[in-house]
Amino acid sequence: MEHKEVVCITGAGRGLGLSMVDAFLRSTPYRVVAITRKQSLLGELIGQYSARLSVIEAEICDAEGLDLIADVVGELGTVKVLIHNAGKLVFKPFGEISADELRQVYEVNVFAPFALTQKLMPLMRDAHIINISSVGGVQGSMKFGGLSAYSSSKAALCCLTEMWSEEFKNTAHTFNCLALGSVDTEMFREAFPGFQASSKPESMAEYIVSFAKEAPRVMRGKIISLSLTNP
Repeated sequence: MEHKEVVCITGAGRGLGLSMVDAFLRSTPYRVVAITRKQSLLGELIGQYSARLSVIEAEICDAEGLDLIADVVGELGTVKVLIHNAGKLVFKPFGEISADELRQVYEVNVFAPFALTQKLMPLMRDAHIINISSVGGVQGSMKFGGLSAYSSSKAALCCLTEMWSEEFKNTAHTFNCLALGSVDTEMFREAFPGFQASSKPESMAEYIVSFAKEAPRVMRGKIISLSLTNP
């Protein structure tokens, strides 16, 4: 199989991740690797883009899943863009969040991006690594009760972006973080029933594709808030 420049997207089975897979396939020449726990929602795209889309069903929180991802990506090509989009949200009062729930949130939102980046680093070439965070994880932004586990994990992801950028400043790799406002996804609707999100996943995905291609020319180690509301 001919090696290609690859875009890897976690949490690709639904919501923003699924929209990003579609947007990258439509508007770039990259081979797209969609990493998901369930590939069924990608069926239409698989049929349409079978030559450029690879779907990996894997758990990003365990060693076996990470090994599988690295093996498949290594056979396909070199990583040009890696987007840590998979997220776990627990919406409960602080006193009701169990230790297991807190651990699960941090495993998906922090530990998995850390471990997957380590695993794929040998396969990267001039790569742009994008962490999908939340405006709730940015210092000084509006905070919402019930999201102490989620928002604090997203704050950790913001800081991790800055640390990676410093540690790899003498390489060709670029690390940036997009702190998103409300996006109309299934996870958002589950957490905030009846609340109107300010952005659609399709429009946000189109922006992220452009950001993935253009941002390395002008920025590194930045945390960019993307929200139609203020703060």
